[in-house]
Amino acid sequence: MKNIITIGLPSKGRLRDKSLDFFNSRELKILSSSKERNYFASIQNKPNIKIIYLHAKEIIQRLGDGTLDLGISGLDLLNESEKNIKDKILIKKKLNFGYANLVVAVPDDWIDVQTIADLEEVAFNIRLKKNRRLRVATKYPNLTNNFLISKGVTQYKLIPSLGATETYPFIGSAEIITDITSTGKTLQDNDLRVLKDGLILKSSACLFISKNKNLNLNSISNIIK
Repeated sequence: MKNIITIGLPSKGRLRDKSLDFFNSRELKILSSSKERNYFASIQNKPNIKIIYLHAKEIIQRLGDGTLDLGISGLDLLNESEKNIKDKILIKKKLNFGYANLVVAVPDDWIDVQTIADLEEVAFNIRLKKNRRLRVATKYPNLTNNFLISKGVTQYKLIPSLGATETYPFIGSAEIITDITSTGKTLQDNDLRVLKDGLILKSSACLFISKNKNLNLNSISNIIK
């Protein structure tokens, strides 16, 4: 069928649930397969629209290469992407869910470290005493780099995190972290706190459109309105 519109939705968690609510609120009933691992769906009475469930990060990648026409994902993931990806994606609508902050967090017992300026002092002390850089565990290297450099922090090394970033300072893999948090509870539960000026980005879920496709916006007006 010609003029198929392909939409990427998050495959799991609250972001998936809220995305489905977003479509339902626009009288667009998503028809998913009863099979547990089926990643495709459709919209009732909209044969020209195809839904694909993907990881939120992959939605950004597929919008960038034009595989998807539209998608719901996080603003943090768009901003973390390389420029050649970001330049091909349009933020059509910021949605009222998926709120979270990307922050710099340090161990609670670092009582003398309250701000980014304090962090730079610690970084120089680590360099002087241990002959290495302050280690920062993160899943967001681009945003973290840009933020720390903009604040004048230079003596650090990024440690890629594959999961449970909150544990890194306590298993000896890093001194501090940057991480995404919605309530701050996970950080608190792991004896971490956010620096007073440690907000890197306020994020939320967004409806994105790929610039690679010339969409007929009338055909999706009830989605983007």
